[in-house]
Amino acid sequence: MFPLRDAVRARSRPYVTWALILLSLGTFVMSALLQPALFEGIVLKYGLVPARLSLADPASWLTLVTSIFLHGGWFHVISNLWMLFIFGDNVEDRMGHLRFLAFYLASGVIAGLAHVALAPASTLPTIGASGAIAGVLGAYFVLFPSARVLTLVLLIFIPWLVEIPAFVYLGIWFLSQVSSVLVNLGSAGDFSGIAWWAHIGGFAFGALAVLLLMPRLRRPRALSYELEDPFRGNY
Repeated sequence: MFPLRDAVRARSRPYVTWALILLSLGTFVMSALLQPALFEGIVLKYGLVPARLSLADPASWLTLVTSIFLHGGWFHVISNLWMLFIFGDNVEDRMGHLRFLAFYLASGVIAGLAHVALAPASTLPTIGASGAIAGVLGAYFVLFPSARVLTLVLLIFIPWLVEIPAFVYLGIWFLSQVSSVLVNLGSAGDFSGIAWWAHIGGFAFGALAVLLLMPRLRRPRALSYELEDPFRGNY
């Protein structure tokens, strides 16, 4: 399932979401222009390596943040940033710009710590914004459960556009992460190369943070969660 858009229109411009997308994309483009050996060196230095974290080396903990802005390939960066583009603007609208920025970074850090907790001896560098974006998805799951998400589904190679409630789409996404953990049980992401626990930890943190912050968030306006006709091109 691939999300194309949601039905919620933000009341304010998502400046932080746009800035995060541009920063992550710009960082990737610049790193892609480097020689492979140089890029590998950057990943080793700024990627999250659980076994390298040490209280004796405070600088090593900065990789919990720097790793968020590194990506390993075009599919990796585009798939991550597309999810942020679809769901980030409405979460930012409810939280406010500065609070959303702090929330995004905190989600990435908590997601990284979840990965570290389950694979403390791992020497495999972990990079990508998926943990932070998982936090955004968790927040959206709580804030806009009834929102409609226009989703592309392939049925035997036949494209099918369907409107799915956000709590169903994001619930399926979360369960897919849990099932991936069960399939790779014991590897904590090293076997598959994907830090599944970071996704789970980020999503759980995002949902819980919103529940705790709910009284301080901007009150939602009366929203219509129905999508326009997807074939009219009003995207």
